[in-house]
Amino acid sequence: MTIYLVEDDAAIAEALAEHLRSWGYSCFVAEDFRDITGEFQRIQPHLVLLDLILPFYNGFHWCQEIRKISQVPILFLSSASDNLNILMAIQMGGDDFLAKPFDRNILVAKVQALLRRAYDFAPNPEVLTCGPLRLRLQDGVVEREGRSAALTRNELLILRVLLENRGRIVSRDRLMQRLWETDSFVDENTLTVNVARLRKTLASVGAETLILTKKGMGYLIP
Repeated sequence: MTIYLVEDDAAIAEALAEHLRSWGYSCFVAEDFRDITGEFQRIQPHLVLLDLILPFYNGFHWCQEIRKISQVPILFLSSASDNLNILMAIQMGGDDFLAKPFDRNILVAKVQALLRRAYDFAPNPEVLTCGPLRLRLQDGVVEREGRSAALTRNELLILRVLLENRGRIVSRDRLMQRLWETDSFVDENTLTVNVARLRKTLASVGAETLILTKKGMGYLIP
């Protein structure tokens, strides 16, 4: 599950991001505080952690902008935790509010609760399925109707992201960001090669048409 962290204090942002990653979440920290909505659309997160006091526009503004295009859970994080700000955060479309300073494990608990509520998500499934196709996460093997094939690390990650977002277009930028979290550098050409290899592997088990390309947008498993 992907989390978008909008926090302008670099030290706090990195500490929170590392803690969330240690719990198995993919966490991206905001970089362009003039275009939070644009970053949000590129990352396509499952949840937003949103500071209230930010450069250029405050968290209330960005919450309203995100709500114009998505119902993704939004958790406000702020030291400005008086009742008026908490009330406004909820009225602007926020789902919860956590006052700074806070225990990081309390943050994780709130994140888990919001994700369960929004997606009914069972953490760390051992197998992902799509019709007769099964992806075994523990050993990186894909199976379909008696045939199986082993995936490379990058093939496994790409297929996992696409299956976890089945029915939604996953942008090339998002896939590259996920792959950048591993030890290997991934650019546009590398991603193209890995998707082509994944399609070849899927073809070996009779699933050559599983992944659709949406030109200029990304990839989709319908």
